[in-house]
Amino acid sequence: MSQPDKAIFVGGGGEEQRTAQELYLKFGNRHGLIAGATGTGKTITMQVLAEEFSAAGVPVFLTDIKGDVGGMAMPGTPRGGLERRAEQIGLDGYGYRETPVIFWDFFGEHGHPVRATIAEVGPLLLSRMLDLTEAQEGVINVAFRISDDEGLPILDLKDLRAILNFLGENQREISVQYGNVTTQSIGAIQRKLLVLENQGAAHFFSEPALQLSDFMCIAPDGRGYVSILHAERLMRTPQLYATFLLWLLSQLFEELHEVGNPDKPILVFFFDEAHLLFNNAPRALVEKVERVARLIRSKGVGVYFVTQNPDDVPDSVLGQLGNRVQQALRAFTARDQQALRRAAQTYRPNPRFDIADAIRDVGVGEAVTSFLEDKGNPGMAERTLIRPPASQMGPIEDGQRQMLMLRSPVAGKYEVMIDSDSAHEMLARRAEEAAKEADALLKQTEAEKEREFTAARRYEPPARRGRATTTGRSPARRGDSAVDVFAKSMARQLGTRSGQALVRGVLGGLLRGR
Repeated sequence: MSQPDKAIFVGGGGEEQRTAQELYLKFGNRHGLIAGATGTGKTITMQVLAEEFSAAGVPVFLTDIKGDVGGMAMPGTPRGGLERRAEQIGLDGYGYRETPVIFWDFFGEHGHPVRATIAEVGPLLLSRMLDLTEAQEGVINVAFRISDDEGLPILDLKDLRAILNFLGENQREISVQYGNVTTQSIGAIQRKLLVLENQGAAHFFSEPALQLSDFMCIAPDGRGYVSILHAERLMRTPQLYATFLLWLLSQLFEELHEVGNPDKPILVFFFDEAHLLFNNAPRALVEKVERVARLIRSKGVGVYFVTQNPDDVPDSVLGQLGNRVQQALRAFTARDQQALRRAAQTYRPNPRFDIADAIRDVGVGEAVTSFLEDKGNPGMAERTLIRPPASQMGPIEDGQRQMLMLRSPVAGKYEVMIDSDSAHEMLARRAEEAAKEADALLKQTEAEKEREFTAARRYEPPARRGRATTTGRSPARRGDSAVDVFAKSMARQLGTRSGQALVRGVLGGLLRGR
C-alpha cells in the first residue's frame, strides 16, 4: 500500500489475492468514470473517493441526487460487514469518522443558496437551459449585446424580461443594426422564462453571486471540505440540473489559473447522473464539454463522471477519463450485451479473466477498476472489492444539518438576496423620464394652442361673435382641430398609469436617445 499523501487506497485484496487498487493523487486531475447499473454501489464508491480526497487535503464538490450522501458529515456506525470487508482487502487502521462538509442547495432549502447572475451564465448555456431554437438563441445573443452596448446589466430574470421588452418596442431599429428580431421569438422566450421561473430558477439567478473559492475550503485539520449540493428537487428538471453543473465547470475553467501537473488536485468535481449533460445536447455544447474536460486538468481540477453506462458519455470525452471504476452492468438484451462488450473494450486486458464477464458478474460493492500507473499509462483491469466508507452511509437528520450549516465557513454569506440596480430598474427610469418629457411636451402644446385661440378670439369682429352666440356653439369647440382633440385627450390620459404606458409605447423611440 502506498503512502496516504501520494495515493488513495480504493480497494482490492480478498480471497483471490486481487492486486490492491490505488489512485495516485498526482493523476487525480486526469478525470475519471464511475459507472454501473442502479443499485450496484456507485454512490458509495463516490463517497469513498470523496472521503479519501478530503483526507489528502483536496476539496471536493459532489451532488446528492437522492438526499443520501449528507451522512458523510457524521461518523459511520460500526457494522460487522464493513469491518470484515476492511480486513479482507487488507485495509489497516480502519475506523469511523466524519468528513468536513459544506451543504449547498440551488433553492436554499437544505443548504446555503447557490446563486449566479444571468450575465455570468451567458447566452449559450442560458439557451440550453431554456431549450431554445436557433432563431430564439439569436434573439438571446442580441439581448446580451444590447446589454453590453447600452450599459444595462442582466442580473436576474426581470432584467432579461425588461431587455426583451425593449427589443420588442424597438424591434425595427434593432433588427436593422443587430439582425432580425421577431415578435414571435420574443414571445416564445418570455413563455419559456416563465416556465423556468416556475421551476425555481429565480432563486438561482440573483445576487450575491457564488464565489468559487468557497468550494475550495480547507478545514483547520488540513482536510479538504466536501461541498455537497442537495439536488433532490433540482433533479425534477434534469436540463436545469445538467446546465447548472456545466456552468460550474465552465466558471472553474474561466477563473482558475494554470498549475501544470500538481502533486494533487486543487479540486475534484463529481458529476452524478452525467448522462443528463449529453442527452439531446447540440454539437456546440458537446464540444464545449470536451474542451473544458481537456483543458481544465491543467488548472488542477479533476472531473469524475458518475453514470449508469459508459455509452452515456461521448467517445471524445470518455477517452480523457483515465481513472475508472466499472460496477456491474446488466446484459439481458442484445443491446445490453453490445453495451457490455463496448465497456469491456475500453479497459486494458487482464489475462487472468475475461473483462466482459467480470463486469457482468461483479456483486454490489465490487467493481472492475483501472487507474493510471506511475508513468500515466492505464493500469491493467482488476476485479476489486471497494473499501468501506468511514463516514455514515445514508441521509443526515435535519437538525444535524442545520447545526452544521450554522458552523459552516460560509454561514450568513449567501442567505440574504440582494436586488442590485440593473437593466430592469434602469429601463424603468428611462421610461418614466420619457413619459415626463412627453407629458411636458403635450402640456406645452396645449398651452400654446390655448394662447393662440385666446388671441384670435380677442380680435374677432363683434358681429361674428354675435352670430356664433345665436347658433349656440362654443367658439372654443368650433376652433378645435383633430390635433387639438388628440393632444387634449393624451394630456388627460397622462394623469393615469394607463395613459403613461400609452405614451411610452407611442414615444418609445425616446428611450434610445437617453
